[in-house]
Amino acid sequence: MIARSLAAAIALAAVGFAGSANAQDVANGEKSFNKCRACHQVGETAKNSVGPELNGLFGRKSGSVAGYNYSDANKNSGITWDEAVFADYIKDPKAKIPGTKMAFAGIKKEDEIKDLTAFLKQFGADGKKK
Repeated sequence: MIARSLAAAIALAAVGFAGSANAQDVANGEKSFNKCRACHQVGETAKNSVGPELNGLFGRKSGSVAGYNYSDANKNSGITWDEAVFADYIKDPKAKIPGTKMAFAGIKKEDEIKDLTAFLKQFGADGKKK
């Protein structure tokens, strides 16, 4: 009985550890956002700059931030941003949307993309953290 209980506890601990090893790290995502910060802003005081502000990105249609002058390629891409589309895009923006104005080499590491996604998902359309 004790051996069975011990085995069950070890199995549960292993599952919990594996789950936490794959969790997104918002703090690392914020550090990764420093690569984006030259052109994009997030938060309650965010404004369009070289690129559009990124508040409320997920669930938004590409090319739809008011007051930002998007390329026709971006406006006509038909993209609605979700985690999978963003992950594909951020690896190589010009490959995902040929003709985009976004001049960025991309982020290739899957963990970094997941962390950046977690950081961006914190911000609602109003720039407030959820």
